[in-house]
Amino acid sequence: MAFILFLLSSLLLQGALGTDVVCEELPVGLCTFSIASSGKRCILENYINRKETMEYQCKTSEIVVKNMNDWIESDECTKACGVDRKSVGISSDSLLEPRSIAKLCSNSCYDNCPNIVDLYHNLAIGEGVFLSNLCEVHSKMPRRAMTQFLSSGAASGPVSGIDVSISMAEAPSSNEKFDYPAFAPASI
Repeated sequence: MAFILFLLSSLLLQGALGTDVVCEELPVGLCTFSIASSGKRCILENYINRKETMEYQCKTSEIVVKNMNDWIESDECTKACGVDRKSVGISSDSLLEPRSIAKLCSNSCYDNCPNIVDLYHNLAIGEGVFLSNLCEVHSKMPRRAMTQFLSSGAASGPVSGIDVSISMAEAPSSNEKFDYPAFAPASI
């Protein structure tokens, strides 16, 4: 039911904005977590104007998302996943916060918000882990998993009788051009 409402609201919003999503034409409040018609992610940037006050603008990034374009993220997904649409830049730091991981790994986010999950999946890969594995570890031992993840880069095996490990992902070399694959959620 929620997914049907999401699709309807997305279609209505895209109809109101036109058929193509152009990042530079999006209002600041819809920028972050949107994907242009070109398949590139929209990012919110800030700058100091001539009056020396902070202003924001929506820009097209170079990050390409396969099989997803013309996407404006719903308020339901930003709420379910615990992300802030007005955030400037996206950091993998939130992957170390138990509350953030709990929101990202919740059924309401992980199963219904493929755009946000894809973004954080790729951020996790950049840190050398898979989001699905991090979610599994978090579901079994949230605080201890984060401590082990921080100290070793991955959970190192059995802890308190629970056999949990985080699979390491191969990080891209620094000279590779990023072309992120479409995300297919793994079952948790």
